[in-house]
Amino acid sequence: MIGHVVMIARGWRSWGLCLAFCCLLSVATFPATLAIGAEPKRVLLLHSFGRDFLPWSEYARSIKANLEQRSPWPLDIHEHTLLTARFTAPGPEGPFVEYLRSLYQGRPPDIVMSVGGPAAGFIQRHRRELFPKAPMVLTTVEERLIDRAGLTDNDTVVPVRNDFIVAFRNVLQVLPDTRAIALVIGASALEKFWLEEVKKDARPLEGRVSFIWYGDLPFEDILKQVSRLPEHTVLFWGLMSVDAAGVVHDGNVALHRLHAVANAPIFCFEEAFFGRDIVGGPMHSIPELAQKTVDAALRILGGEKPANVKVEPIEYATPKYDWRELQRWGIEESNLPQGSEILFREPGIWERYRWQMASIAAVILIQASLISGLLHERRRRRMAEVESRQRLSELAHVNRYAAVGELTTSIAHELNQPLGAILTNAETAELMLKGTSPDLQELREILADIRRDDQRASEVIRRLRSVLKRTPFEVRSIDLNETVSEVMGFVADVAAGRDVALSFYAPPANVLCVKGDPIQLQQVILNLILNALDAISEAESGKREVSVMTSRAGHLAEIRISDTGVGIAVDDLKSIFEPFFTTKPLGMGMGLTIVRSIVEAHGGTISAENQPFGGALFTIRLPIVH
Repeated sequence: MIGHVVMIARGWRSWGLCLAFCCLLSVATFPATLAIGAEPKRVLLLHSFGRDFLPWSEYARSIKANLEQRSPWPLDIHEHTLLTARFTAPGPEGPFVEYLRSLYQGRPPDIVMSVGGPAAGFIQRHRRELFPKAPMVLTTVEERLIDRAGLTDNDTVVPVRNDFIVAFRNVLQVLPDTRAIALVIGASALEKFWLEEVKKDARPLEGRVSFIWYGDLPFEDILKQVSRLPEHTVLFWGLMSVDAAGVVHDGNVALHRLHAVANAPIFCFEEAFFGRDIVGGPMHSIPELAQKTVDAALRILGGEKPANVKVEPIEYATPKYDWRELQRWGIEESNLPQGSEILFREPGIWERYRWQMASIAAVILIQASLISGLLHERRRRRMAEVESRQRLSELAHVNRYAAVGELTTSIAHELNQPLGAILTNAETAELMLKGTSPDLQELREILADIRRDDQRASEVIRRLRSVLKRTPFEVRSIDLNETVSEVMGFVADVAAGRDVALSFYAPPANVLCVKGDPIQLQQVILNLILNALDAISEAESGKREVSVMTSRAGHLAEIRISDTGVGIAVDDLKSIFEPFFTTKPLGMGMGLTIVRSIVEAHGGTISAENQPFGGALFTIRLPIVH
C-alpha cells in the first residue's frame, strides 16, 4: 500500500514538472507569438523632394532598412512625396492634404515620419487636418527649420545642425592657399533661405577668404563659370533642386555635371554625395541619423510618450575624405584633421598583386640562385679547363721531348752537314789566303757557302727550339700547309734513315687558314708521322711509304696521314685514343690521347681506320677560318 502511494506521488510530481515547463515555455514565447500574430504597424514616411532626390533619399532608405530590421512588429510602410518644395512658385497644398486625409480616414497611421525640412513644415501646418492624434517623428530636419511653437506632445524631433563655419574652416585647413570659396546653390524658397544663413555664418571668415555666391544664376551659366575659376578657388556644393531659370534638377545628376567641368575641388557636408564627386570633410552621418530616428520611433511605437523622447541635434561626424579626389587635386594627407578617415584608397601594386609579386619574387630569387650557381659552376669549369689545358700543355711538352729524342739522329745529321761544309770551306779559304795571289772571286763564293750553311744550321736549331720551347696555349690564324711543311723537314732524315719514302702533297694555290696553336698542331703531325714510321718498321716486307696530304672538305681542312705498315687491330680501333692504351712494348699510351686532346681543343676531330690495301689512315679535320 505504501509503495502504491509513493508511486502515485512520484507520478504527480512528474506531471507537475511537465506542466511547469510548458507554462514557462508559453510565457517565454508569448511576445514573439503575439508579435507574429499582431496587426502590422502602419508607418507613413513623407519625403520632402522625392524618393530618389539626394541627400534625403539616402537618409530615408537607411531609416526604412533600419526600422524593418529592428522592429519587433510587422510593418506596413507607406511612402509619399511632397513635390511642392521643388518649385520656385509652389501651388496650393490643399489637394495633397485632401488626398492624404481621404487615404487614411478609416485607418490612420500608427506613426508619421517626415524626412527633411519641407516635409516637417508641411506636417506641422496640417497636423490637425490630417493626423491630430497620430505620433510624429520629424527627422533629418535642420534645427533652424523647426517650428518649436507648433510642436505638440505627440511630436518628436530628430534634428541636425549645419555648422557652415566648421565646414569652411575644414576647407581652409585642407587647402591653406585657398583664396575664394564658391557656393553652388539653387533658387527655390528653401535654397534662398539657406543662402542667407550661409552668408551670416561665413562673416567671421570674410577677412581670410572671399566668397562667390552662385544662387542667382541658371545652372548652365554656373557650369560655364566653374570651368574657368581663378587659381586657389574651392567649390562648395549646397543644394540644387531648382535653378534661377526655373529648371528643376536632380541633385545627384547636377553634381555629376558640375564635377565633370569644374577646375577646382568640390566640398560638401552631406555624406550622400560622398564617394564620387566631392573631396569630403566633416559630414552628417547617415547611419547615425537613421539609428537615432529608429530608436525614437520604436520607443514611441512601444508606448512611450513622444514628448518624452528627446534627441540632441546631430553634429558632423568624423571627417572622411576620398583618396581619389585627394590625389586628383594634389591635397597632402598631412593637411587633413587628426583622426580623419581616408576611403577609396587604391591599393598599391604590392597590395593588389601580393601573391603574384611574391611568386615572381620567389621565381626571381630561385633564378638568381640558379644563375649564381651556374656562373659559379661555369667559373669552376673554366678554371678546370684552364688547368686541364695547362696540364695538357705540360704533358704535350714532355711528349715533344720524347719525340725529339727519337729525332736526335736526324737532328744531328741535319746539323753535321752544314757544320761540316762550313769547316771545309773555312779550311779552303785559309789555304787560299796563304798563297801569294788568292782568287778573290773564289773566296767570295766560299764565304757565301759558309753563310748559307750557317743559315741552314740556324734554321735547324730554330725549328728545334720552337718544338721544345714551353709556351702557353696560343690561338692565332695559321697556314696549315706551312705548319705541316715544317714538320716534314724534321722527320725527312729520320724517314730516310729508316728507308721509308716520306711524301707531302698540298693542292697548289690552296691556302688552308685555320685558328690554332702552331706548336701544338706540329706536335700532332709529328706524333702521327713517328707512329707511322714505327708501324712500317714492324712490317716484314712490302712498300715502305708514309704519305701526308692536306685538302679542303667544305668548311673543314683535312690532314690525312697514311702508311703502308701493319695497320691497327680491329679490336683496338675503338680504344686507340684512350689514355694508357698502347701496342708498343715500351710505350706509355699517352701519345694518341694527347693528339686527340689537342685536336679537340682546336674544335676539330680525329679518326683512325685501316686502308683496304694495308696500313693505317689517320684523318684530322679542323674548321677553316674564312
